[in-house]
Amino acid sequence: MSIAKEFREFALKGNVVDLAVGVIIGGAFGKIVESVVGDLIMPLVSSIFGGLDFSSYYIGLAGQAAGLSLVEAKKAGAVFAYGNFLTAAINFMILAFIIFMMVKQMNRMNRAPAPAAPAPAAPPEDVLLFYSIFNYIAIFATSIPGQELAGRVHLAFARNRPRPICGSSL
Repeated sequence: MSIAKEFREFALKGNVVDLAVGVIIGGAFGKIVESVVGDLIMPLVSSIFGGLDFSSYYIGLAGQAAGLSLVEAKKAGAVFAYGNFLTAAINFMILAFIIFMMVKQMNRMNRAPAPAAPAPAAPPEDVLLFYSIFNYIAIFATSIPGQELAGRVHLAFARNRPRPICGSSL
């Protein structure tokens, strides 16, 4: 088998195609979430904490002056830009929470219906035998002239009875 044929079989497997679609949609979705975090949530966090912008926090490693912006400090030499890391960490936490809430809602919508209640257990064989015997006696009693009461008892009993085990059609 040639390398090209093996690669084509591998690339066209369902899992690989699903993964490719997931990566493409994930990239597009990542941009949307990045915009939500950067344009909607982080300004709220910044206003709650008094206008803090973590991305401009740094420690100068090349003797930079203390009041420079991060861009100017980087031009002057090496910097330890921990503010960018804090911003990325906060963005990740917010992003992870948003994705968690979305997956939770999707799982709730896709939840399988509750399993049906199990069927009631069949009566034991001795009870079925009793039903069959009672039916035969009731039929016999209804065939005797003047025994209308026995027929009414049989009909009342026969409403909720299981089928007899003797093979008759009673």
